This record gives sequence, C-alpha cells and structure tokens, in this order.
Amino acid sequence: MEKSLHYLLMADHLLIQKAFLAAIKETGLTPGQPKILDYLLYHDGAVQKEIASACHIEPATITSVLFGMEKKGFILRKNLNGNRRSIYIYLTDKGRSLAKQVESAFRIIEEKALLDFSKDEKEMFTAFLMRMSQNIQGVIRDA
Repeated sequence: MEKSLHYLLMADHLLIQKAFLAAIKETGLTPGQPKILDYLLYHDGAVQKEIASACHIEPATITSVLFGMEKKGFILRKNLNGNRRSIYIYLTDKGRSLAKQVESAFRIIEEKALLDFSKDEKEMFTAFLMRMSQNIQGVIRDA
C-alpha cells in the first residue's frame, strides 16, 4: 500500500465519504447538498456567494444545487427589504431536520475515524489540516 501523504489523504477522504453517503442514503440527498445543509445549520440566512465560498463550490454549480434543494423543500430564498439583488438562503423545517441528521452522521463518522486519538492528538491533527488548507488556498490564489 502506498504511504505518501497525497495517497493517504485521498484514501481517507474516499472512505469517509463512502461511510457518510451510506449513513444518509435514505435521505435522498445528492452529494453536494449535505455540506450546504451543515453550513446553513449554523449560518441560516446566508447569501449564495458565502455558501459557495464556505463549501468550496463554484458559484455556477451552487445555483443548480440550491435550486434542487429548494424544489425538495429544504431551503427558502428570500430577499430582504425589497432588495432583489440580495437573496438570502434559509432552512425550512424539513431542511433543518435533515441538517441535524447530516450533522449527527458527520459526528459519528468523525468519532469512529478518530477513535484511538487522544484529545491533544485530535487538536493537533485539526490544526495541521487547517494549516494545510490555508497553504493550499494560498497556492491556488497565487496561481
């Protein structure tokens, strides 16, 4: 088995994604929707651009994902104070319930993945991943 960092990150990502999708299979969510629900659970009333940035989804892609979520009754789009240019995205009751299911599935898989890690190791691992993400975003920004 390959032990390079890129291989291990890719393999772990795929394993976590597979476990997560199996855990939420009965919800009918498409692959892009869970992270949006998870984001809106804590940032309800966000604008589309914020959601796209936070979820690492291209602006053109998020439009169609949100449209699908709206058709299924997971979200509502509202403009405030009659300003048609600023559309805010809110969870419906159905969406909020689903978002809590998603959050629970994420938490259970995370707990299983980090089962033998001490609290300090979990904090260090999280810090390392955050630093990697910042470094990679810098490379992308500079390209």
